[in-house]
Amino acid sequence: MRRHALSVLLASALAALLPGAALAHTGAEHLGGFATGFAHPLLGLDHLLAMVGVGLWATRLAAAGERRALWTVPLAFVAAMALGGGAALAGFALPGLELGIAGSVLLLGLLIAAPFVVPAGAAMALVAAFALFHGVAHGLEMPLAAQPALYGFGFLLATALLHGVGVGLGLGAGRLASLRSVRLAGGALALAGLWLVAAG
Repeated sequence: MRRHALSVLLASALAALLPGAALAHTGAEHLGGFATGFAHPLLGLDHLLAMVGVGLWATRLAAAGERRALWTVPLAFVAAMALGGGAALAGFALPGLELGIAGSVLLLGLLIAAPFVVPAGAAMALVAAFALFHGVAHGLEMPLAAQPALYGFGFLLATALLHGVGVGLGLGAGRLASLRSVRLAGGALALAGLWLVAAG
């Protein structure tokens, strides 16, 4: 209950900062299309933390010299999540889905906090693996009345925006404080992921 309340609070705060696209649809689109897909990553604390974490890790890698990671890492996540969502709609399911999602938050936090830097290519492969779990979950939880294309576009757009929030936080921390701040945020994310794994 507390987890859901925190998710709703964070989603509300983000919704105040993001465009009102989710409110621009009515009827079937509002009930089970774009708006539902857009809201899905925002209302799940595990999804929200992982997606912001991808943006944070991308800035951490870029600051350490892997400059292309700033856009390739989030792009790899979005692409693999689309693949996972499509696979779920085709009837595919992953074992240990919830553990995989919670584990992605934990591992992202540890990677952000780590003193070493992962090459951009390896980082892309890692986040793509994480994204498959998130994408399958989104696909499996699509309402029966939803229009798949609109629903998919909604959760992909929300994901990209959450990556942007993570990148913005990472760049802001780098300017206002130091790379140490980003690594500390990674440690906090890892603790949240550990709690999610234990709660699951």
